[in-house]
Amino acid sequence: MAESSLPRGRLRRNEPMARHTSWRVGGPAERFYEPANLTDLSVFLADLPADEPLLWLGLGSNLLVRDGGLPGTVVTTAGLLNAVQRLDGDRLRVEAGVACAKVARVAARAGLAGAEFLAGIPGTMGGALAMNAGAFGGETWRVVERVETLDRAGRLRERSPDEFRIGYRQASGPAGEWFVAARLRLERGDTAESNRRIRDLLRRRSDTQPMGQASCGSVFRNPPGDYAARLIEASGLKGRRIGGACVSEKHANFIVNTGGATAAHIEILIREVMATVQRVQGVALTTEVKIVGRPADDF
Repeated sequence: MAESSLPRGRLRRNEPMARHTSWRVGGPAERFYEPANLTDLSVFLADLPADEPLLWLGLGSNLLVRDGGLPGTVVTTAGLLNAVQRLDGDRLRVEAGVACAKVARVAARAGLAGAEFLAGIPGTMGGALAMNAGAFGGETWRVVERVETLDRAGRLRERSPDEFRIGYRQASGPAGEWFVAARLRLERGDTAESNRRIRDLLRRRSDTQPMGQASCGSVFRNPPGDYAARLIEASGLKGRRIGGACVSEKHANFIVNTGGATAAHIEILIREVMATVQRVQGVALTTEVKIVGRPADDF
């Protein structure tokens, strides 16, 4: 590989993932890569061994990294693939590292409506695409016109939504590809009205969710016709604590790190909530949060 084509990003070893997850827990990643730009990332991926474990990371919400850490390489896009571009008509091109809340604000300023719900999603567009994130009645893939992906060989592709299987809090498509950008199709709107809707959504979020505490967002998916938070509260689990991990008193579908929690504390509490709701309510909850990595030796 010519020196001019070598990756220019920053590669760190044994990087504590507690620095990069919204729960503020997690053991070290063997390698942690911050690309300089998309071309740099493409070169880096093409040079990785084919069997290298790879995890893409945005803002670290919706993610629990176990205390034993992660093998392989973590690639972070947050703050790096961060361009938002107004295209013709009612379209925006948004890179994967852009915070969802920023997309909502930029769309509103551009006089485009339909992205306001993104203000309630505590992650990046890459993560929102990967899990079809939603809030307050909106869902990510409802506004997606095209996506751009990058594969393990560093090849860029453009794909349409019909090449993916989209469902509630899930999206799957061609294996070995990751989202690097999306083209959103919105509607002509009014900036003042969009900003009012965003303020209303953020106020509702602040009133109903434990803002200011370390959490991952919603832990469990809502089962058909019901709400995970209702089931957890009805099972008497609000305030249930293991170590520094606690089921939020404000919103039962949130587990908060009250200080000193480990990933093991959180994972044990998740399992307890699932078992209790199954026993008391007869409902099998499924996690929305992604759990990755190796347990600590004493787990």
